[in-house]
Amino acid sequence: MLPSTYFSLPAETEVIAAGEVLRRRNEVLTSVLHLESGRVLRGVLDDGYLRHQLGAVEGPFWLDAASALMGMPLPVDMVADTRVQVRRLPIEEFRRSLAEMPAGARGLLLDMAQGYRQQSELAVSRLAQDAESRCAQWLLNHAQPDHSGTMQVTLHQRKRLIAAQLGIAPETFSRVLRHLRELGLIHGTGNVLNLPQPRALQSMAGC
Repeated sequence: MLPSTYFSLPAETEVIAAGEVLRRRNEVLTSVLHLESGRVLRGVLDDGYLRHQLGAVEGPFWLDAASALMGMPLPVDMVADTRVQVRRLPIEEFRRSLAEMPAGARGLLLDMAQGYRQQSELAVSRLAQDAESRCAQWLLNHAQPDHSGTMQVTLHQRKRLIAAQLGIAPETFSRVLRHLRELGLIHGTGNVLNLPQPRALQSMAGC
C-alpha cells in the first residue's frame, strides 16, 4: 500500500525471534515498523498466545502504517511467526515524510487506511461477540430451575476447564462473565449463577 521509498528508513535493522510480540492491541505508536523480511501474524492475544488469528503478512510490508496515518492506537496484536527483520521509523519522521506527499496521494492513503482499520476493528469485534455467544449458549445448556422457577447454573468445574471446553482463554471467560453481570444477565456469587433474563441470553447465543 505504501512504498518504503517514500521514507528515509534507518540503516540498522532489528532482528526479532519467532513468537515474540511486536505490537500490542491499543498500543499508542511512537514509531512505525517496516517489516523487511519474515512473516508476522495479526490477531488477538489471549493469555499470552495468539489464539485468534486474523491474518498474516510477509515483508516487505508496513506493519502499522494505517494506525500511524490516522493517529490512532493499534486495533490488533502482532506476533512474529518466523524470525523477522524490521526497521523502526520514529513517528515524527513518518509524519514529516507524509506531509511532503502531494495532497491527492495523501488523501488516498488516508482513505485506504481508514478502510483497513474498519475491517480490523470489525474482525476483532466479531471475535468478542463469538466468545460471548459461546458462553451464553453454555450457560443456557447447563441451566436448571431452582425452587422459585428462576434458572440457575452451578459451576461444578473450575473456570479454566470450562474455558477450555469453550475454546477460549480463562481470562476471556472471566471477562465475558463480568460483562454479563454488568448487563444484568447473570447474578450471584461463588459457584451458583442466576439467569434472570434467559431470553436475552438466548438472543446473545443466536438461538
